[in-house]
Amino acid sequence: MKLFKILFSTFSMLLLGLTCVTVSAQSLTNNKRIADVYFQNKEYYAAAEYYKKALNLKPDSSGIIVPYASENKVKEESPKRADYEYCVYQLASSLRLYNDFKGAEEWYAVAKNFRDAKYILGSFYYGESLRSNQKFSEALVAFNEFLKKYPSKDDFSARAKLEIASCNFAIYEMRYPRLYKFSKLMNQINDKGSNYTPLLSNENFYFTSSRPVSVGNKTIVLDDEKSNTKVSHKETPFLNAIYEASGNPNEAATVVKRLGTVEKGREYAAPAFHPNGQLMFLTSWTNKGTRKIYLVNIGTGNGKTWSAPKELGPEVNVNGFNAMQPFVTKDGKYLIFSSDRPGGFGKYDLWYCSLRDDGTLGQAVNMGNTINTDEDEQAPYYNYVSKKLLYSSNGKVGMGGLDFYESEGNFTSWTEPRNLGYPFNSSKDDVYFTPLDDEDAEGYISSDRESVCCLEIFHVKKEYITIQGTLFNCKTKLPLEGALVTLSDSTQKMRMTTGADGKYRFKINSNREVKLSGEKENFFKKVLTYSYDDLAKMDTLMNTEFCLTPFKIGIPIVLKDVLYEFNSAELTETSRAIIDQLYLIMQDNETMEIELSAHTDNIGSAAYNLDLSDRRAKSCVDYLIAKGISAGRMRSKGYGLSMPVAPNQHKDGSDNPEGRQLNRRTEFKVTRK
Repeated sequence: MKLFKILFSTFSMLLLGLTCVTVSAQSLTNNKRIADVYFQNKEYYAAAEYYKKALNLKPDSSGIIVPYASENKVKEESPKRADYEYCVYQLASSLRLYNDFKGAEEWYAVAKNFRDAKYILGSFYYGESLRSNQKFSEALVAFNEFLKKYPSKDDFSARAKLEIASCNFAIYEMRYPRLYKFSKLMNQINDKGSNYTPLLSNENFYFTSSRPVSVGNKTIVLDDEKSNTKVSHKETPFLNAIYEASGNPNEAATVVKRLGTVEKGREYAAPAFHPNGQLMFLTSWTNKGTRKIYLVNIGTGNGKTWSAPKELGPEVNVNGFNAMQPFVTKDGKYLIFSSDRPGGFGKYDLWYCSLRDDGTLGQAVNMGNTINTDEDEQAPYYNYVSKKLLYSSNGKVGMGGLDFYESEGNFTSWTEPRNLGYPFNSSKDDVYFTPLDDEDAEGYISSDRESVCCLEIFHVKKEYITIQGTLFNCKTKLPLEGALVTLSDSTQKMRMTTGADGKYRFKINSNREVKLSGEKENFFKKVLTYSYDDLAKMDTLMNTEFCLTPFKIGIPIVLKDVLYEFNSAELTETSRAIIDQLYLIMQDNETMEIELSAHTDNIGSAAYNLDLSDRRAKSCVDYLIAKGISAGRMRSKGYGLSMPVAPNQHKDGSDNPEGRQLNRRTEFKVTRK
C-alpha cells in the first residue's frame, strides 16, 4: 500500500546529494547498517542506494544493473549468502516503498526464490510489482503461486485473492477502454516532488505540492537503536504546502505561488473551502505527529493572509489517530474526511459531520460498510445535485492501487460503489477529483500513472456517443408518437417519450454494451443490443431507426411459412428460423404469455388432424423452451381442421390448394401482457 506517498510523505530524491555519513567504511556490513537506518526512518530512496552499495552492484555496459547476474555471482563467489539475501530483499522493498515498481519487480523476481521463510512475502510483492507495471497476466501467475506456498489465512492471503480478481478485472478493462480523455498538466503545477489534491474554488485553482523549499541548513540525525548506527544528513527541502495557480491550469504560462510562509517542521495539504468563502479546512502535521484537520478563517485582516490554523475538536480529531483530506459539500451541509479513528471498518474510513454556518460541527458518523472496506478509503468528493459520491479505495476489486469508485446516496444509504474503470483508473494510484462543472463531466485528478514515484495532476474529460433515430409503426410505416424509448447500460437508464416525429436522442459516456428499447401500449416491446465493437465503429454518433409491431390480446397472429415434414410434427430448418422471431419477441417482452396453436386443412379425419396439429403446436413450444423461454409463459393447442380461415374446396367442389395452404398454419396470440 502506497499510503505514505499519498498521505503527504517527505520525499528524499535529492537526499543522497546532501548526505554526510558519520561512518565512512564501505564494507558490506557498514553499508547495510546505513541502509537499515534510512529504511527504518522511511527514507526509502536513500536506503535503496545503500543496499546497492552493500551488494557491490555495478551497472553493465549499457548502464543497467542486472539482478540476475548478481545472483549468479554470489552463488559462485560469496560465502555470505544470508547477508546477500537480506540486502536483495531490502533493496526490493525499498524500491517498492519508494514506488519504483520497475526496479522492485526485478529484485523481487530474485527474492521470491529465497528458501528462508522470512522472505516468503517476496512472491506477493513480486505480483504486486507486476500488477503495478500493467503485467496483469504475469501478476495472476505470481499471486496464484504465492497462495500455493503461503499457509496462513491472514490479510496477505485475502489481499492476494483480491489482487487476482483485480487482475482479471484490469485485463477486461484494458481490452475495452471507457470514454475518457486524459492529459497531464505540462507546466509549473507538476513540478518536482508530488503534486496532488487539485481544487477549483471561485475560479481559483489550488493544489498541494511537496516541491523543494528553502528550509535552512539544519542537519538531521537518523538512528537505528538495534544496531546503534547513526546517519546525519541535511534537512530535506521537500515540504508539503498549498499552492495557488494563476491563469488556466491547462496552459504552459500558468504561474504558481505558495500560500502561507514556510514553517520548519510543519506541513499543509488538501484544502477545502466552505461555500461562504470565509472558511477553509486543511490537513496539517509534523514529522513526528499525526495528521489533523484544521480550520482557517481567510476573511480576517486584509483578506489576503490566513488566520492562524485552529485545530478542530474531538468531533474530527481524536488523539493518537489521523484525520485528513477534508471535503465540504457545495451546499455547506457536510464535512467529509478520511480517518483511522476507532469505530471504523478498516485502516482509513470515510466519515462525515454535519456542518453549521459558523463552522462548528456535529459528531462524526462513519459512512458505513457499503462505502468503507477493511483497507483504505480516501479523498471524498460529493455532488449534492446528483447525490453521487466519488472517492478512492484500495479495498475493492479494481485496476490496482487506489482506484476511483462512485456511489449514489444521501448519507443514510448508498448504492454499491462501482469502479470507474480504465482509463479513469490505472494500475497505480488514482485519487482526488475536482470538477469543472456540476455534471462532473470534466475536471482534474491526481495519479502516479506516468511517474516512478510521485503523484501528478491530470486534466480529465468525459467523451460521449450520441445515439439517435426514429421509431416507426411496423404496420403503417409512420412515425410512432407516445412511445417510451429507453437506453440502458451497466450503470444507468435514460428514458424519453417520442413526439409526433417519433424521434429520440441520447448522449452517453458508456461504450460498453448498451440496450436500446421501445415500448407502447398494444405494441410488442423491441430491444436492440449494441456491443463494444458496434459502438467503436460508430465513433461519436449512431443513427438507428426501428419499428414496433401492434397487437391485440386474444387476436391470433400468423407465423407465416412455418412448415413441417410431411405427415410429421418435426419443424424444418426454415421453420425454426421463423419461430426464432417469436423467441425474440418473447425475450423482449419478459412478462408476456401466449397460446401457440397449429391448424390443418380437411384432408384426413378430424381426429387425425386434431392429433397432428396438437403435436405440431407442442413441437413449437418445446423448441422455444429449449431456447430458454419459461414453459409457464406458453401453452400449446392443436385445433385440427376446426378453424379454417379459407375454403378447402371451391364452390363447385373442386380442390382449393391456396385455401388449404392458408388453413395449414401456425399462430400465436397474446393471452397476458
